[in-house]
Amino acid sequence: MSSNPLHQRIAAELYQALRQAEPVEPLTTRHPQLAIDDAYAIQQLLLARRLEDGERVVGKKIGVTSQAVMNLLGVDQPDFGILTDAMTFNGGAAIPAAGLIQPKAEGEIAFVLKHDLQGPGVTVADVLRATEGVMACFEIVDSRIRDWKIRIQDTVADNASCGVFVLSDRLVPLAEVDLTHCGMVLEKNGEIVATGAGAATMGSPAVAVAWLANTLGRLGVPLKAGEVILSGSLGPMIPVAAGDNLRVSIGGIGSCSVRFV
Repeated sequence: MSSNPLHQRIAAELYQALRQAEPVEPLTTRHPQLAIDDAYAIQQLLLARRLEDGERVVGKKIGVTSQAVMNLLGVDQPDFGILTDAMTFNGGAAIPAAGLIQPKAEGEIAFVLKHDLQGPGVTVADVLRATEGVMACFEIVDSRIRDWKIRIQDTVADNASCGVFVLSDRLVPLAEVDLTHCGMVLEKNGEIVATGAGAATMGSPAVAVAWLANTLGRLGVPLKAGEVILSGSLGPMIPVAAGDNLRVSIGGIGSCSVRFV
């Protein structure tokens, strides 16, 4: 764990922003020297604060999986964040919007692991063998950085801009799913607002999970049996607010709904 005073100060600031649902000014504007390694060190300190509060790790998430978002942030690879039980909601749940700052919804495929995955050297075939099944999922991303004015260092430090996530009640074996070609439709208040496909996530969500296993493996961190892995957005982010009702449907996997109150 980093003992760098700047890392600790920023982590404390982000923790306060999370708990008070109040944004902070962009980190990279105030600290232009921050590198991605600094940002991950800050992310770990922020996670440690949450674990001290009694939260527990239940999985990981992959972000910045589309080429468009990589171009926007000026990077050539995705990023990752950590999921805790306090972020978890079941399908159909009502999420209090007041606990979030500037939420946006993404339709995703969640992998549930039955075996550990430890990189480096993890292949797509390894991912498929280690997966118990997949679920339709919402990730509700939420930046603690004011107005989403983020660079890659901002979002990484801020736990990859993770807010909460919503899992459907149906776990589907991979044999029943075409991960690359499955279509995604996201509805907001009864209207279709986004569409996409599995290929939007690095060509296949399984490729994204393999990338995550290998990236974390270099840090000595495994993906563990029983964990939920959010594999990246299948389409654009959709802003949400109190009163909104959302539903995502993914071909061969099923649907998931959520509302904001």
